[in-house]
Amino acid sequence: MHRIIPAGSRRPAFALLSTTLLLASCGSGGQTAQKKGAGGPPQVGFVVVQPGQVPVVAELTGRVNPYQVSEIRPQVAGIVRKRLFTEGTIVRQGQTLYQIDPSLYSASVAEAAANLQNAQANAEATRIRADRYKPLAEAEAVSKQDYTDAAAAARQARAQVAQTGAQLQTARINLHFTRVPAPITGRIGRSLVTEGALVTTNQADPLAVIQRLDPIFVDIQQSSTELLALRRALAQQGVTPGSADVRLKLEDGSEYGTTGTVEFSEVMVDQNTGTVTLRARFANPEGMLLPGMFVRAVFTQAIDTRAFLVPQQAVSRDARGAAQLWVVGPDNKAVRRDVTAERTQGAYWVITKGLNPGDKVITQGIANLKPNADIRPVPADTPQKIEQPRKGQDTGASKSKGG
Repeated sequence: MHRIIPAGSRRPAFALLSTTLLLASCGSGGQTAQKKGAGGPPQVGFVVVQPGQVPVVAELTGRVNPYQVSEIRPQVAGIVRKRLFTEGTIVRQGQTLYQIDPSLYSASVAEAAANLQNAQANAEATRIRADRYKPLAEAEAVSKQDYTDAAAAARQARAQVAQTGAQLQTARINLHFTRVPAPITGRIGRSLVTEGALVTTNQADPLAVIQRLDPIFVDIQQSSTELLALRRALAQQGVTPGSADVRLKLEDGSEYGTTGTVEFSEVMVDQNTGTVTLRARFANPEGMLLPGMFVRAVFTQAIDTRAFLVPQQAVSRDARGAAQLWVVGPDNKAVRRDVTAERTQGAYWVITKGLNPGDKVITQGIANLKPNADIRPVPADTPQKIEQPRKGQDTGASKSKGG
């Protein structure tokens, strides 16, 4: 007996079979398109490098020191009667800072002045006597010995006048020293003595300290090893001395707005630290730099005219830490190159060895490169071209849509 299947029940089976065949056709077309798109050498981006003037920048630690320092010390002994300045302010050269009791020194001046008058009177008397004895000695009215004694007494009296005159001058100087002046212009610190204190000429502590802060010095420390390397580099061709301009980074990381200049470098190495001191001078009109502050000095010590600047992403390191990069070789082959990259400058490595002018350094697409592999080099940052399907060629997506 033949079983009759209704017409309505045969439609789902036919539709399922058609759908299965259509999906298989779409999947086969998608795989074919993917294989075609994956073919060919990988595209890499490169930059052409040329040697240029690359500064050898040094960033070294430094300490701020005053331009001038003066410790105020008494030159005469006595009681401090007055302090004539405000602590922490600017004092001018010659300004009186302290007044020491001048009583004893005024008396010494008066005594020395009286002694001078006495000596002058005695000198006048002996001179007159010697003048009177001279004609008498010539006429043999008095002995020549008497005249010689009178002339000698006159000369001694003149010497006594000079001696007492020097004593008077010393007394006046000591009286002048009772007013203690500022030897330099600068900012004075706190007073280390008060009114009524006894000060002496041989005391260990100063009365106060004055520091000139504008301009101001920064003493920079550089190791002798770095200095020797710099001098060897300067002895080679292609490396020239840099400028003397110095920039400062303050303790909070900000930059000091004014540029300074290197004044000199010491000619000896500190035995304790193995460093050489370089001194730079900065303008400090606002007093932002204070003595004792730690700063970092940035300056160009030399200029290398044979170095190359290469983007940092192009340089990698092997297990030993040696620098390597990829270049475009003959016939568009990837070539690995060992280079010398000892420092960075901004977003670049400074390459001093291993590159030649005109080399094409690969900076993009280097993740899966292999030595001597075929590549398709294009200038860096060139957008990748996506080929449009040719007319009449369906993609897997279009077939799926059509299905």
